Amino acid sequence: MSGRGVKGQSVQMDSTKSGFVGSQVELRCEFLNSRPPVKISQVTWQKFLNGTKQNVAIANPALGVSVLPPFKDRVSFKNPAVRQRTPSLEDTTIVFNNLRLSDEAAYICEYTTFPAGNRENMVNLTVFARPSTRMTLTTPTIIARAQKRKMTVATCVSANGKPPSVIKWETKLKGEFNLQETSNPNGTVTVRSSYILIPSRETHRQRLTCIVTYRNERITDSVILNVQYEPDVNIEGFDGNWYLNRQDVQLTCNADANPPVTIYQWKLLNGSLPNNVEIKNNTLFFKGPVTYDLAGTYVCDATNSIGTRTGRVEVNVTDFPHNLSPRMPQEQHSSAAIIGAAVGGGVALVAAGTLLFVLLRRRQRTFKGDYSTKKHVFGNGYSKAGGQAVHPPLPKNLQYPDDSDDEKKPAQIGGSGGYEGEREFDVEAEDLKRPYFTVDEGESREYDDRTLTFQYDPEPEIADDMVSQTDGSVISKKEWYV
Repeated sequence: MSGRGVKGQSVQMDSTKSGFVGSQVELRCEFLNSRPPVKISQVTWQKFLNGTKQNVAIANPALGVSVLPPFKDRVSFKNPAVRQRTPSLEDTTIVFNNLRLSDEAAYICEYTTFPAGNRENMVNLTVFARPSTRMTLTTPTIIARAQKRKMTVATCVSANGKPPSVIKWETKLKGEFNLQETSNPNGTVTVRSSYILIPSRETHRQRLTCIVTYRNERITDSVILNVQYEPDVNIEGFDGNWYLNRQDVQLTCNADANPPVTIYQWKLLNGSLPNNVEIKNNTLFFKGPVTYDLAGTYVCDATNSIGTRTGRVEVNVTDFPHNLSPRMPQEQHSSAAIIGAAVGGGVALVAAGTLLFVLLRRRQRTFKGDYSTKKHVFGNGYSKAGGQAVHPPLPKNLQYPDDSDDEKKPAQIGGSGGYEGEREFDVEAEDLKRPYFTVDEGESREYDDRTLTFQYDPEPEIADDMVSQTDGSVISKKEWYV
């Protein structure tokens, strides 16, 4: 029957076509004739479903065009030449209007020719049904119970879709959801998903979004949860520092509730509220100074249409405030800072002066002679008090008195042995090896961890260029005449 393999004549059609319910779709059918062409006797469109053929439309050169029920009002030939008195039947494409789910089937376009016989081809028509999507809250008002039971708070439905939809949820809420699919008699599918959670104060005003994916389309719908709950009570105002004579303290009963709190009730455990208390809405105002009568446990009961919750605070009164230092006036802080800076500066100056004095004193002691006191050469001074020391030239051969053999040689300082006559001096230890070292009277000097104590020797001979002083010391003539 098929003309697709016969050379010269063939029927050209699309293999598949699709459309949505209520839309329009074209089913193409074209006949490729031979040269010379064969004669077309009739063209017949048939619906093929479950092994059964059903005529849809017929085009006959002698009898004209005919569309059979139930397609008569919805199917027509697209090419006007088919409907002419002398029709042209090479293009017999039909148009479906107001597509129905029942239109889904395979459709055959068959050409009857003479003398070649019949030629035909087939197209598969798929009909989609766009679902209707809706999201609803289970109840307009969700109540958070003390038992903390799970409940369905919202439902998302994608109804009568073909093919079926996919439903997901998007939210910050910690809950779970389920899915249920129902097949309908007309071939569509209804998908239903419910979101389940434990209602609480934290879930109030949270957004819950249902996402429906149908083929390549994405449909979203959102709701804001309205969760009613009992008051969550907190008392503010006591800072732990209520002391005697403090003025105008107060306590405020704050309650987070949905719906809002309508009644606030205050009481004092094991007693009645103080006489100087004024109650205004949710606040206790204590007039005048703080006294010991204000101490105790204050309780606030907050009530809304869901229930009543209680908050409490323990108030104690002290003799003195706990935070005197932190509350020091700014002027006192500034004065303290200035005084502290001045004292610190003075201490720094004293420390610097002391350090300078010690350094100068050390330098003065380690220098060859103290300019503030008289110095002696082995018992005889050679400089004026307060003047700069001028050392006499060092004779290469020292003369010693004959009455002391132990003192004929100068003491060797910093060396490892002794020798007579001329002596070579180490440049680095020059100051230590010179025989004219000076010391204060009765004072010892320390060099290289060794302490040398100088004893007074008999007065040496006064050189020609030296001048004797009244106190027994000598200085050079050059220094004297300066």
